[in-house]
Amino acid sequence: MALTMFLLFALYIVFAGVLAFYFTNLSVVVGFMAIFLFAQFFFSDKIALYSMGAHVVDEDDGPQARKLHAIVGRLSQQADLPKPKVAIADTRVPNAFATGRSQKSSAVCVTTGLMDTLDDDELEGVIAHELAHVKNRDVMVMTIASFLSSIAFLIVRWGWLFGGDDNRQNVPVIVAIIASLVVWIISYLLIRALSRYREYAADRGAAVITGRPSALASALLKISGRMDNVPKRDMRDSSEMNAFFIIPIKSDLIGRLFSTHPSTENRVERLRDMEREMETV
Repeated sequence: MALTMFLLFALYIVFAGVLAFYFTNLSVVVGFMAIFLFAQFFFSDKIALYSMGAHVVDEDDGPQARKLHAIVGRLSQQADLPKPKVAIADTRVPNAFATGRSQKSSAVCVTTGLMDTLDDDELEGVIAHELAHVKNRDVMVMTIASFLSSIAFLIVRWGWLFGGDDNRQNVPVIVAIIASLVVWIISYLLIRALSRYREYAADRGAAVITGRPSALASALLKISGRMDNVPKRDMRDSSEMNAFFIIPIKSDLIGRLFSTHPSTENRVERLRDMEREMETV
């Protein structure tokens, strides 16, 4: 994880150097990047919840809400975290995610499909996994890590339109666009590697919080198996949240090759190893 973040940092330094070398006035670019980062950083939680059609619930909003608040409150104390907001998304896709720029402004969201699929111990394992993401500040880390990658993608996509026909023949502009393309491709791969490492870390954190790695392992297997029975329309509606979910929605071979998550089999194997370690202590 440290090596991946170092490589991302080095890549972005080179990218900034190329832009600074070929463009004398970067004020517009810097201003745009600052606004983009501000919006992405401060509104990521609201955007994530809105995209899933999720709504924040209070304890008196029904039995499901009371049950979730009780679990989140208890596990937050065990993880030494401020209690995050609790949200529910009404979808048959069995999944969960955490969002928010900091530990104090975080939210944990579960779907109705998840609550219908898991027993109480398994549900606690999944929520503990999401709380581990909050404790590790993974949303903030991934937002910052993906920021310049997003800027590079925008330059690649719209670079030819910024300056009109004259600038399309301008060597500095062409070099900047090529550099942006290279940065986007490399950072795309590095960010997904970083995301996979952080999923392993969250699995381990969940096992430490609950003391029951087997509960999370059972939940992962159950969610993975249940995914095949979810209607395709629900899958498409939720696919944009893949990077947030505890288990990504399955895709084609290329999608799995560049997945933001490790395979369920590898995660379950590691959790079972942790279970054996705990039993021998």
